[in-house]
Amino acid sequence: MDLKKLIHRCVKGDRKAQEKLYRKYSSVLFGLCLKYSRNKMEAEDNLHDSFLTIYDKIDQFKFKGSFEGWLKRITVNTVLQKYRKDQYMNVVTENIKEEEEVEFEYADVPLSTLLQYVQELPAKYRLTFNLFVLDGYTHKEISEMLGTSTGTSKSNLSRAKMILKEKLKKENINIA
Repeated sequence: MDLKKLIHRCVKGDRKAQEKLYRKYSSVLFGLCLKYSRNKMEAEDNLHDSFLTIYDKIDQFKFKGSFEGWLKRITVNTVLQKYRKDQYMNVVTENIKEEEEVEFEYADVPLSTLLQYVQELPAKYRLTFNLFVLDGYTHKEISEMLGTSTGTSKSNLSRAKMILKEKLKKENINIA
């Protein structure tokens, strides 16, 4: 079954089509959820919530642009809304001095180690780090998505990098 037909069947509420859509995209979207979650169980919950939103809003996809990109956007927004609603993120005051930029390369860091350390970050730092470093959003876009200022986004990214750098130093992992 081609993608267009599958989407149309999902719009009509066809359970078998929804199952096919889930099977086709769940692994990609689970990887995305894992980046933004504290652990595997939370990522599974986020994936489930994302698919509920996808099924609910699939009629809004207008076949312009990438369907997978649309799914990813829905997933990220669903996860971010959950964090805002559950108040995992506390907005810090804006009397923040410009923080020194922390730079380092991740080339020699095993992916599983980096993922573990990123998942251990406080929510506001983890979300900002993932959106900026892994997904390429700008600080302006991140601030709009998280309901903060660009200064807070920059500060959260800097702090996330400092925490990661310290964790890697403790493990004697070579960083540039």
